Amino acid sequence: MNILRVDSSVFAEGGVSHQLADELIAALLQPGDKVVNRDLAAEGVPHVDPARMQALGTAAADRSERQQAMVDYADAQIEQVQRADVLVIGVPMYNFSVPSVLKAWFDHIARAGVTFEYTSAGPRGLLQGKRAFVITTRGGLHRGQPSDTQVPFIRNFLAFIGISDVEVIYAEGLNMGGDQREQGLSEARQMMAAALATPA
Repeated sequence: MNILRVDSSVFAEGGVSHQLADELIAALLQPGDKVVNRDLAAEGVPHVDPARMQALGTAAADRSERQQAMVDYADAQIEQVQRADVLVIGVPMYNFSVPSVLKAWFDHIARAGVTFEYTSAGPRGLLQGKRAFVITTRGGLHRGQPSDTQVPFIRNFLAFIGISDVEVIYAEGLNMGGDQREQGLSEARQMMAAALATPA
């Protein structure tokens, strides 16, 4: 099994989403499995801009070296997801949404004719047969509330590219003081165990 782990916390290994992803990967791994680790915040994923869109729209024979490097970068992001059987995505909530580096990474992956296609029945994702675990960490309590714009966005995006088998693990109330942090972590670990016990 090929596992693609994607972390997006600005706190790197000190982030709770990173630490919970460590635990999930340790429980998920079987002999022979391979893990590709990506730390998007540390890497500094470039945001899509007019130059990158122009590079993608330019025929390969007409691209400059700079344009080709931009296309090669985007291609590499897609290829990693294509090769993965399982995605583990660590997502802290920043200002009610996903970290901007994760959104930038998504933007590089979404490409018509490669990861999705338009049909007479609407868009169809081309990265099917994969499973995703999304670990979302929040300072407050947002699950099931209008303030949680994060999980619907992630689910919609993954489904758009063909990944509909998505398990979401919530760690909430981490900044609320008292026993709330430990309760939030305990509940997250219970969800993790339940998700791992559920067949793909």
